[in-house]
Amino acid sequence: MYRFTPDEIDHERAHHQAVIQGVDDLDVKRIGNLGELAFEQFCREYLPVEMWEWKNEEAIRRCNPESFSGHDFEVFGYKVDVKSSRDVSAFLPESLVERDPDDDIVVMVWHRDNEDSLMLLGWERLETLKSKVESEAEYSGEAPAKLDHLAARPMNELIDLGPNTAHMNQKPENPFSPGDRVMKAGDDDPSVGVVVEVMPPEKNIGAYGQSIDGEAVKVAFPSALDNGPAEWREYHPAILASYCDDQDIKLWTYKHENLAFAPNPYAPGDRVFKTSHDDPNTAIVVECSAEAIGDQVTVAYLGDFEEESIWPGKLAEHCAENGIKCYTYEHAELEFVESM
Repeated sequence: MYRFTPDEIDHERAHHQAVIQGVDDLDVKRIGNLGELAFEQFCREYLPVEMWEWKNEEAIRRCNPESFSGHDFEVFGYKVDVKSSRDVSAFLPESLVERDPDDDIVVMVWHRDNEDSLMLLGWERLETLKSKVESEAEYSGEAPAKLDHLAARPMNELIDLGPNTAHMNQKPENPFSPGDRVMKAGDDDPSVGVVVEVMPPEKNIGAYGQSIDGEAVKVAFPSALDNGPAEWREYHPAILASYCDDQDIKLWTYKHENLAFAPNPYAPGDRVFKTSHDDPNTAIVVECSAEAIGDQVTVAYLGDFEEESIWPGKLAEHCAENGIKCYTYEHAELEFVESM
């Protein structure tokens, strides 16, 4: 069996995509999305990337509606559907055949109640399951004792359907996740960017359709995000890709080797607090020195704004014109206020 442990990004995307899809049962759809993520990770570790395709990859990564292709994956040319359930009886041959009679292969994924761990129990051809159902219907003896069991092959036998390949690991090597604040490595005057999408290793298309040599990371800059219709800082990082896609916010594509974590991650408009205060008030970043590499950050406390909505790029000017007191700290003295 293969175990998959979803992280926070996985959970948020699985749930938000179910919301966007507009399904009646969010729990079932979310768990189904997590099952697809589990099988995608199995494929990435054990099957050549050029010989399988996840039909819903972009839909889940960007939390967009799916295309209703009828099956979730194509592996070695076979149509594969992933079935996820907490109830193991959902994987009995008759149940599987009733739900999906037209696919080539079904993969069975069991999940824990709190959805923190999923197990790929195995896979089977639909032809075999149909034959099993027919045998049970014709059997005249004590059927449950002999025939009422899961017909599932071990996951590692899926490799036997394709060419002979060695065990491989094709997971991303880059260290970034959505929401990370980054800068262009080696830039003399870098600006803070926000990681929006971490592309799979095999999807290395850069600007203007040109291929880039290395894993791609898509970044948005706070000034562009501020132009959007909503307060992007209030979104979970997992949903930023969906937000940028919906609002046509420009993204910049970099090789992950060309990015570095920003030592000073703050940008005007960020909400922060001073870590040395016992009962810290929320402040808003007004200005940063040299953005990503400067040490100093100028803030004003929200009580002085009287709930006014000020464009982040105009905060310093607004404070100067209205006599709002500002304070300057070293960036290491501050932390982000969690918005969710």
